[in-house]
Amino acid sequence: MCLFAIAAAQAAPPPHKMNAVKAGELVIDPPTLINLGFEWVIQGDDNRNAKVEVKYRRKGEPTWKTGMPLLRLQHERVYQGEGVFNVEMPNMFAGSILDLDENTAYEVKLTLSDPDGGGATRMVTVKTRAEPMPATTGHTYHVYARDWKGPKEPGSFNDLMCAYNYYCGGGDTQTGGRPRVKAGDIIIVHAGTYRYHPEFYTGDRSINSTSPVEGTYYLFGNGTPEKPIVIKAAGDGPVVFDGGGNFNLFNVKAANYNYFEGITFRNTEIAIWAGTQFISGSSGLTVKHCHFENVNLGIFTNWAGSSNFTILDNTFIGRDDPNYLAGWIGEPWRTLAAQNGRKFPPTLDSYTAVRVYGGGHVIAYNYVANFHDGIDVETYGNPDGNIPDPTAAMGPWYPARKNWHLRPVSIDYYNNYMTNFHDNAFEIDGSMHNVRVMRNMMLNSASHPMCNQPSIGGPIYWIRNIIYHAPGGSTRTSNGSPGMIFLNNTILSETSARTTSNSHWMNNLMLGENSSPAILAVNTYTNYTSSDYNGFRVNPGATVSFEWSSPPWGVAQDFRDLLGAQPGVQAPPGKTLVTRRYATLAQYSAETHQDTHSVLLDYDIFQHVPMLDAKDLKAVTKLYDAKDLDFRLKPGSAAVDRGAVIPNVTDGYGGNAPDLGALELGQPMPHYGPRP
Repeated sequence: MCLFAIAAAQAAPPPHKMNAVKAGELVIDPPTLINLGFEWVIQGDDNRNAKVEVKYRRKGEPTWKTGMPLLRLQHERVYQGEGVFNVEMPNMFAGSILDLDENTAYEVKLTLSDPDGGGATRMVTVKTRAEPMPATTGHTYHVYARDWKGPKEPGSFNDLMCAYNYYCGGGDTQTGGRPRVKAGDIIIVHAGTYRYHPEFYTGDRSINSTSPVEGTYYLFGNGTPEKPIVIKAAGDGPVVFDGGGNFNLFNVKAANYNYFEGITFRNTEIAIWAGTQFISGSSGLTVKHCHFENVNLGIFTNWAGSSNFTILDNTFIGRDDPNYLAGWIGEPWRTLAAQNGRKFPPTLDSYTAVRVYGGGHVIAYNYVANFHDGIDVETYGNPDGNIPDPTAAMGPWYPARKNWHLRPVSIDYYNNYMTNFHDNAFEIDGSMHNVRVMRNMMLNSASHPMCNQPSIGGPIYWIRNIIYHAPGGSTRTSNGSPGMIFLNNTILSETSARTTSNSHWMNNLMLGENSSPAILAVNTYTNYTSSDYNGFRVNPGATVSFEWSSPPWGVAQDFRDLLGAQPGVQAPPGKTLVTRRYATLAQYSAETHQDTHSVLLDYDIFQHVPMLDAKDLKAVTKLYDAKDLDFRLKPGSAAVDRGAVIPNVTDGYGGNAPDLGALELGQPMPHYGPRP
């Protein structure tokens, strides 16, 4: 069986002029710590039967390993109105190699073939990125709080900016300093609380050593990937930077490859501001083992030029009620708020822990709680570099090749522990290619922990995630959302993909929370969307358990329903997609040829996972903790050995076949959240 091609047999395309494939440029996306991404532009293959096989090995090793085949993209559309999203995918393949070793060179062999003719093989050597570390060759500067009582290192400073800059004053001259620090320098910050009062005019640095009025630390020094500028806690007690309620605590929009470790940021709206759309931003920001509390935004950039952030092992605690799940739109949240004397909609006290844009970011092993959203790609709209005015009412288009470095590609989110959100645990809206969301624990999202509103192209990989208590449903899609790939997830709420294309589900467990009657409802503009080898619990008594709406069989793609509101496009009368609803898995599989290898099962497959009910208003606001649950499969249960082999995803499975869901029987549990 060819992965992502389950539905190909029933989606025969109309006659075309160019069925043979012709290879174009191979693009290597920014490498991350453990993943590599590739895009291969082609011409031809109008009948979509070309493929790209992937082999890889550590440089110098004799044995090749097999990766997932690249995903075929072919003019899929995303449309949300002129000047917002109006994008058409190139004719290309794209895909990733997963779970590699850090800072390691790999040989990669990509083989393009087509039974109609054409093809090519490309051999490249690519090195994964190294985790940023302090250098050992720069200067070291020590900073002590003014109330420090112990001995001090010679030549130390009593304020961060005095160490960072050549000069630090107060009053008018506070902003007059220029960076002392160079690439590779380290500032060691000793225990204490660093809080200043920018509302006072004084030359006393104990009162104001940040920018007057704002109380912001503006950093302008530039490090390098191998030699970042480091601001690091000494390890002799907590180091706290307190914003005192200011808007922005640290501003690094003009500082590349700055590095924070072991710091607590609190009492501010934006703790680390790293970029502003169309204006400026930073690259190479590293934040490790830090703590964020009483913040609205933890780390934020929406500048397209931002790249290669490394955000590891941090804790983000928002201001939202830590004892109560609250939704921000519709029922039952309006009624529940009224019953409990709470605001509706809830105010945006904590928007997002991390919001990024650009490429090459790694956000892993973090704990995130009590925000509106957890970790997001900025919902940016049309990507930069298409036309001179990115808001102009033109299109469809795709970024010009010279601007591909501005695209949000090759972004990793893995092994994060996510809990208590008004909306989404992960919102990858606006992401383009090779975005990997893997091995995350997602608990307590009022609305759709997996949000693609919309993705732009794909692949967007959702792999081995666990979703529990999502009373609004598991998955949000909109405006076309092409290229989503869901593999080996444990999804304990209904899945509704209401507008998508070229998307694929395999080896997932889908057991509901009574958020809607259908356990799986797909509305797709392409007949090469696919689903198989999944495990379902059908909601008892549901008259519709499965929905699969798509163009008429034999039509590969039809985006007229999506584009009906577009100026100059004449929408046909009525819907062009065929709505299909089924009461049983057997009926659904027989007619659609989807999920022909999938099985029915129930919550008794798990060691300990109680079923929840989204209609139970007494329980829907409750927050659940992973330590009270056990998502491992029971030996011999209906989910064991029922999956398909997916290269680079199910490697090392036990038994006769891979298991369904996020956790393979007998394998160690992943670690979620900060590592010790």
